[in-house]
Amino acid sequence: MPTRVMRAVTILFGGIWLLVVGLAGPAAAQEETFGGVLTFEREPVSGVDIVVSDESGEVGRATTDDEGAWTVQLPSTGTYKVELLTDTLPDGVTLTNPDNNPLEITVRFRGFDTRVTFNLNAPIESESLWGQFPQRFLIGLRAGLIIAMASVGLSLVFGTTGLINFAHGELVTFGAITAWALNTNFDMSILIATPLAMVAGAFLSGALDVGVFRRLQRRRVAGFQFLVISIGLALFLQNLLLLWFGNQFAPYRIGRQGGIDLGIVTTTPRDATIILLSIATLIGVALMLQKTRVGKAMRAIADNRDLAESSGINVTRVVFFVWVMGGALAAMGGVFQGLGNAVQYQMGFRLLLLMFAAVILGGLGTAYGAMVGGLVVGMVSELSTLWLRSELKSAWALLILILVLLVRPQGILGRQERFG
Repeated sequence: MPTRVMRAVTILFGGIWLLVVGLAGPAAAQEETFGGVLTFEREPVSGVDIVVSDESGEVGRATTDDEGAWTVQLPSTGTYKVELLTDTLPDGVTLTNPDNNPLEITVRFRGFDTRVTFNLNAPIESESLWGQFPQRFLIGLRAGLIIAMASVGLSLVFGTTGLINFAHGELVTFGAITAWALNTNFDMSILIATPLAMVAGAFLSGALDVGVFRRLQRRRVAGFQFLVISIGLALFLQNLLLLWFGNQFAPYRIGRQGGIDLGIVTTTPRDATIILLSIATLIGVALMLQKTRVGKAMRAIADNRDLAESSGINVTRVVFFVWVMGGALAAMGGVFQGLGNAVQYQMGFRLLLLMFAAVILGGLGTAYGAMVGGLVVGMVSELSTLWLRSELKSAWALLILILVLLVRPQGILGRQERFG
């Protein structure tokens, strides 16, 4: 696509997207905020009171809405206690860690929001840890598939260009926010909003390639310089998303869903759909890489860029396709992540570390490695909660990364290279 045409289309698309997200209403006031989404067995819990207080007494109170969301504005920075009033919980639901209620949280910077998480469960009965294993396995599978899908583009970009894109997490957030705006402001079904968000994510990613990264490569920007620019771009996009979306925690409008009893596990239509669509998408990506001309060209460029170019492959066009596909997959992963939690302007940034862990664990530059690495990271992080505190689940996933790399430095599916 000619550069001038791409610029014009990019400007037009940017204006449309700002209009869509802007219709969500003005961004929340840049004040300190506590907020979160209260769920039990992946379903929102409404009507629960949460009180925020400081040394002088109560400063705010909120009640979870139909989507389980709540927000309390804070008067200033400082140390606060956040208490969930357990007598307002539904029957049969308790706090997982009652000793951590109230939570004491210190806010040191102005204009920042803090997500507060209260974990709920049913009263502990005689079920053993291994009895809980199937349910936790299903949750880990869902988390791993989302990480794998969001990581594929990150890995392919590195494989075909050698570039590490720290702004990839913002593509995840961008897709989630776009789908949220369509779902809430235009009353659009999430089934329609998701593919539109994927188109938006693909376009933004392609625009970043044409407008930023391709130009940097032509100017032969050094690796460290590119890394710094990539981080700066990520922060810029993150603050742009904050400007338009605000620092709220916003769930999608999908309504309440009943549980599906599968015998040893229980799930919801939403989670079952996410798992099935994620598996189908990853299988589709794998078939594309193996069976199509563009997929074979992508693998050839990842193996040897110069040889691929001398063989007649249009490297620029193929790399552009990689960026577009990676942006679409990242946006889809963002929507699925938002469906399980809440949409927030830093959600992609929080997921970025796990995406990097998945890419490195599976093997740099290979899409299959990102898929396997994402599944391992998601499984380990969720299964670790059977024995250890849930707040540390990401740490154990990173520990597995370190242990695997000590044994196999190239990653699970990576190829060992010799230097010198």
